[in-house]
Amino acid sequence: MTATFLRTPILAGLRIVELGAFIAGPIGSVELAALGADVIRVDPPGGGIDIRRGPLHGSRSIYWAGINQGKRSVTVDTRTEDGRRQVQKLITAPGEGGGILLTNLPVAPWCSYEELKKLRRDVIAVVITGKRDGTSAVDYTVNAGLGFPWVTGPEGYRRPVNHVLPAFDVMTGYLAAAAVLAAERHRRLTGDGQLVELSLADVALAVAAHLGYIGEAILNEQPRGRYGNDVYGTLGQEFTTSDARHVMVLALTPRQWNKLVGATGMTERLAELEARLALDLRDEAHRWQAREEIRAVLAPWFAERSLAEVGEALDAGGVLWGPYRTFKQLVAEDPRMTSAGEMVAEVDHPGLGRFRTVGSALRFGAAALVPPAAAPVLGQHTQEVVDEFTLDR
Repeated sequence: MTATFLRTPILAGLRIVELGAFIAGPIGSVELAALGADVIRVDPPGGGIDIRRGPLHGSRSIYWAGINQGKRSVTVDTRTEDGRRQVQKLITAPGEGGGILLTNLPVAPWCSYEELKKLRRDVIAVVITGKRDGTSAVDYTVNAGLGFPWVTGPEGYRRPVNHVLPAFDVMTGYLAAAAVLAAERHRRLTGDGQLVELSLADVALAVAAHLGYIGEAILNEQPRGRYGNDVYGTLGQEFTTSDARHVMVLALTPRQWNKLVGATGMTERLAELEARLALDLRDEAHRWQAREEIRAVLAPWFAERSLAEVGEALDAGGVLWGPYRTFKQLVAEDPRMTSAGEMVAEVDHPGLGRFRTVGSALRFGAAALVPPAAAPVLGQHTQEVVDEFTLDR
């Protein structure tokens, strides 16, 4: 089905006021904006605490631009009574799709759900905190206490290893976006707004439980160890090619195992290995048990071939694999970045220049896609929003 920008975006008519910084709140609202919602980010004059966060290009934050794509930017001095009144009025402005606040900043009394509800009975406030009790936490402090740094990194390494991706911040942001939509649906059905609260620490705990880490710690006597780049419990291994590139290869199912064996031409060698070890390598647990022996059989095949040759053979055989890339290599090699498409488009970004920009990963069959958009300049839409919502200046 060919997408068109002429139809209405899926979230057109929804308006969210964001009081946010860094990751969890802004990444949730940037996804809402990418689906057509009108997201108005409010910052203090001169910018909030993330306005200069690296990476930078000149004096412009590339990070800030990415996290605010497609939003409108308003600057208001909420240290003043007039500024606080302006933001209250903006959040609670009438309209079917308005009356929604998303924030991951400490909530001041003047912006609490109770105060906003006095101005609009059906207001929705989605509030992200670090911990459930409202105290501070960030992805790296939460992740540190959850156990992941002790199963990340090289086998035998004796210190914790942080993951560079702030995964729980991102998960919390996307869950907050879902919370906005769930609360808005409830309001359309009942007429009632509500306060929705979620904490980064609680999201992280829930994710760890859903993935089995908590149950494993309770039920199994031995704690899980470190296994480097191997994928725990299955066959997932890194190999090096003749041109010093690296690939990740997985065989999660018997069918995928058969494809890997066939593509590498190692049917006889691996059958001999099965007989010698008295294992059935169609079984995932047996592949995990024999992972080092399997690596010894397969590694020379990869080492004798370039990345291009490996890719051609594995693709022809239907193998589950992917190349390791730096971000520079991603931009230069990934087809999504090197050719025009619906998700990626050339966009002019004020202060940064023109470059390929990524939009939402969601695709709807009956709603318009929103093309990737630039982030605003700080305060770019202040006067526009003042006029639109008749705010006092």
